[in-house]
Parts: sequence; C-alpha cells; structure tokens
Amino acid sequence: MFMQFIKYLKSKIFIRTLILMALIVIVGVFVLKSLLRYTTNHDQKILVPDLAKMSLVDTQKTLENLNLNFKIQDSASFNPDFPPKSIISQDPEAGDFVKEHRKIYLTINPSGYKKIPIPDLFDKTKRQVETHLKSIGFRIGKYQFVPDIGKDVVRKMKYKGKALKKGDLVPKNSVIDLVLGDGSL
Repeated sequence: MFMQFIKYLKSKIFIRTLILMALIVIVGVFVLKSLLRYTTNHDQKILVPDLAKMSLVDTQKTLENLNLNFKIQDSASFNPDFPPKSIISQDPEAGDFVKEHRKIYLTINPSGYKKIPIPDLFDKTKRQVETHLKSIGFRIGKYQFVPDIGKDVVRKMKYKGKALKKGDLVPKNSVIDLVLGDGSL
C-alpha cells in the first residue's frame, strides 16, 4: 500500500495535476487581484473638505460635487461659536482621503439653547439659588435689593427685565437677575 502511494507520487499524472493546480492558483490570484483593484477603485482618493460652520445647504452642494454622501448623526448642545444649523463636527475629518460615494457623518448645531423651566427657588438664600441656577446652566446677572426682613433671600428673579415665576421656560446660558431682601425690616 505504501509503495503504491510512493509510485503514484512519482507518476506523470500526479505531476501534471500538481503543475495544473499551481497554474490555476497563480492565474486565479492575478485575476482576483486585478478584479479587486478595478471594483474597489483602489487608486481613487477624494480629499474630505472642511465643513465646519457651513450651512446644511452649502454642505450638501459641496459633497454632491465631490460624489460624497452625508448623514446627520446628531444635533449636539448649542455652541455659540458656530452659526445656528451649521456643521460642528464631521467624521471622517477634513483632510482625510475617502472613495467615491462614502458617507460623511455630520453633527449639526441646533438653532439655539434649549429652554429650561425655572425651578421654585423663591424664598431661598442667595447662595442656594446661585448654586442651583449655575448647576442647571444659567448665569447670574445683577442684584437688586428691596426692603424685606430676609437678608439675601430671593424675592424675585428676572430675565431681560421680566419677572419670572416657577415653570417659565428660559434658554440655557441666559443671565438671570436676582431681587433680594436687604434685611431692613
């Protein structure tokens, strides 16, 4: 049995079959390599433009001219350094190279700060109110004092001169003025 196997390995049929298989593999690799280079646009490079601060309409035109697609991924927290409804970030980043029809993922700046309801902070101390307002995203403006027995106790809150009440919706990062008791009564 072993001798017949050795004899088969030395036969012309086995050697021809082995050479034919090697040729098929070599030709197959070259054909596959050429086909992949053609179908994957291997040498194609498109430079991704910087889309930061561009409007959505301008972004769409720019990407269409380059045969690129886009998808809006998120609308982040409002960033005052960017125009409303403009691009804040992109992936892949500007300067990267991509192929035709690649998707560029975009993060858009909302049109403004989200509105936050005013909590019930009346009749609390200045320190408590300041800490709470800052923690939810407001800034503290001017202080106004009115005659009242409670020193530094918040009697009113104002936004752009208008008195606020609990539940009023005010844009985040707004300046809230406080009306405090002066402790005189």
